[in-house]
Amino acid sequence: MKVTIQVFTIFCFFLMGLSNAAAKETGLIYGQVKDQKGEVLPFANVMLVDAESESMITGAVSDDAGKFSIETSRFGKVRLIVSSIGFETMKTESFQIKAGDRLDMGTLSIEEEVSSLGEVTVRANRPEVIIEPDKTTVNIEGTVMAEGNTALDVIGRSPGIYVDQDGNINLNGRSGVTVMINDRPSYMSAEDLANFLRAMPADNIKSLEIINNPTSRFDAEGAAGVINIKLKKGNVDGVFGSVQMGGLYNGQFAPTTGVTLNVKKGKWTNNASLNYNEYAVFNDLEIKRNFLLPEGMSVFDQESRITTRNRNLFFNGGTDYEINKNHSVGMSVQASKSGGNDVSRALTQVTNPGTTDRDFLRSINDSEDGRYRLFGNLHYVGLLDTLGTKITTDIDYTKMHSDATAVLGNYVWVNEAEDQADFDRIRNINNMDYHIFTAKVDFTKPFGKGRVLETGVKGSWVKSDNNLDLSRSVGEGPFVTDPNSNRFIYDENVLAAYASYKGKFSDKVGFQAGLRGEYSDILGTSVTLGQENAQQYFDLFPSMFIQHKVSKDYQIVYNANRRITRPNYRLLNPFVFYIDPLTTERGNPNLRPQYAHNLEMNHIIKGAYQFSLGYSLTTDVFQQIFEQDVETRTTTTYNANLDRSQNVNFRGIIPIEITSWWNTSNMVQVNYAKWKSQIGDALLDVDQVSYMARSQHNFILPKGFKAELIGMYMSPMLWGQATIGAMGGIDAGITKTFAKDKLSLTVNGTDLLRTQVIRADVQFDQIDTFFRQYRSNQGVRFTLRYKFARGESFRVANRSGSSEEVDRLN
Repeated sequence: MKVTIQVFTIFCFFLMGLSNAAAKETGLIYGQVKDQKGEVLPFANVMLVDAESESMITGAVSDDAGKFSIETSRFGKVRLIVSSIGFETMKTESFQIKAGDRLDMGTLSIEEEVSSLGEVTVRANRPEVIIEPDKTTVNIEGTVMAEGNTALDVIGRSPGIYVDQDGNINLNGRSGVTVMINDRPSYMSAEDLANFLRAMPADNIKSLEIINNPTSRFDAEGAAGVINIKLKKGNVDGVFGSVQMGGLYNGQFAPTTGVTLNVKKGKWTNNASLNYNEYAVFNDLEIKRNFLLPEGMSVFDQESRITTRNRNLFFNGGTDYEINKNHSVGMSVQASKSGGNDVSRALTQVTNPGTTDRDFLRSINDSEDGRYRLFGNLHYVGLLDTLGTKITTDIDYTKMHSDATAVLGNYVWVNEAEDQADFDRIRNINNMDYHIFTAKVDFTKPFGKGRVLETGVKGSWVKSDNNLDLSRSVGEGPFVTDPNSNRFIYDENVLAAYASYKGKFSDKVGFQAGLRGEYSDILGTSVTLGQENAQQYFDLFPSMFIQHKVSKDYQIVYNANRRITRPNYRLLNPFVFYIDPLTTERGNPNLRPQYAHNLEMNHIIKGAYQFSLGYSLTTDVFQQIFEQDVETRTTTTYNANLDRSQNVNFRGIIPIEITSWWNTSNMVQVNYAKWKSQIGDALLDVDQVSYMARSQHNFILPKGFKAELIGMYMSPMLWGQATIGAMGGIDAGITKTFAKDKLSLTVNGTDLLRTQVIRADVQFDQIDTFFRQYRSNQGVRFTLRYKFARGESFRVANRSGSSEEVDRLN
């Protein structure tokens, strides 16, 4: 292991040693921007971009007289892109620039972007969904979704994505999605990530990048794909930000408030946000379990209500310093504190064959938990030459602590004799600490004519310590330690290296091929049981991408890759957790990683319409397993590796502009899922076709109103042993702006018809169970937001030469 780390360290320093001084020779481009009436246009954005890829090189803003000048050390075929609020974006013809050139572009004229609706002037919206060969970008900024929703809301409404009621994210019908923030992994558990995204206002987000089949540059982790959240960043010298407050009422009131601040001064760019929210829900759960005994059928009929309230405080901040035009350094920090309580009240009636007596069980489960998380990042970006050779380095550190205490009280009686009930208690104390350290270096070398080599290395070191203290008491007596108590320590070290090459077969056919290798060294130790479970393996993850430009308005993109999803640290702990006396959850220290092999063919028409056909084969797939013990009439759930699952997916995205003030984004998704595995003595071999449809309508109305209406329907679907019933829902929102768009009030209604009810049926081997669950999704959210900005000049940074800078100006 020490040798591997030494090799990794030497390779990091080797890549960093490739840095060289940037070219000193420059060229100058200057001119003047006017509108179609011939009037000068100050503060217009003027970008210099590569003529072929339109990746940004540098830029400027016109002065009070509409004049601009751009100095550049990047030469070759380029073009200018000119944009301004309320005007159409204008692109010049491509032209050549060489060292020492002084090019006068004369007058650049751009046209106003205005249409009339009665007495109201309406500014055209940018496309909400931009389909590119390797990803789908959803622009959040400026939409009604951004005004009053959370980050989790807008992710759940994006193409191919479904977020369940627990906040778990599924992409194209598959779980195992990696969520990144500004190109960096989030390093959070599913529960913490859901709370973080619930606390983040959607207005903080510029766009979402949905990458169904990532290239080898991305970590192989995440079998279903990658979602990259791009946060807003400052591009003007000055200060801008927003303050918001509001709340959600769904039977309980949950307040939310937050502030976002961006400050740019010269070479310094700083951003910070502080958000507080509460997540409060009622969870009404019905469970019916049938046990076939030798004497006949015994039925367990349970009704429960779980009241949950989580309080979440999140800070996110960062700073970047531009050393010069080609080199920058920066850091970012995330800190969070979350906590809450669950109160569960359940009543179970049990019928017994051969008798009219009924057994009753009343369970009262009170729990409290707290989580503390700190994440820090240091990064460097260097542009090494005029061709775009670039090196980036990142060092990340994450520390998290969580503690939870739950006391389950149980009353058992027969028929009407509740006053004679037996009483006992089960106490769970669950503490967990984990530390994650990662370091990576990425190197990009363009060779011209669309040829690019990317390579890099990464190391990650994870340590998790989970202590579960389980104890019992009879009546109000003292708690006695239960033998199922357990302390579990998990160590995971992963070293990775990749290389990727992008080129062209012809003018119409381009490709990108990559290979990523990852070495994993894992050790799970049950201190209590004195057991160790060690795993060491090396895996290769190839990826292939082919883009065929059939015509100007039609292209076909082919993707293929192999991905991995490693089990959650907690699930590897051989714990036993009591949900109630009849239902337990346990960990599985033998849980193995799951591997996904993905193929996709994507047809893109006019850059807006998308029709995709994909296939995924997942081996050792994670799945929640239900087991019933007929003798004790108890149910146990745990995660296990099934042999395989197959998924065939068709997805269509169809945007329609009905009028200048009414546009829609429509998506339909059809899935064929097949699950096959031996579970105990029974063979699971099931398949099903399911579909999901979503239609989103955006309206620009008179007098500063905007409205949004969303409808969604999901057909019945399979999920391992379970069949999940159909459900749908309608959400709506309306926004009114005041004070020259600085102040906005948004009202959102969710699940208006109260139809997002989950019904699941498990009929497998000896299991005969039915679930019905409704979380209080029906509610109304109010959000009041004030935006402020103060600044005089504009300055474009070109430290990375990436599309991120382009996005800042679009």
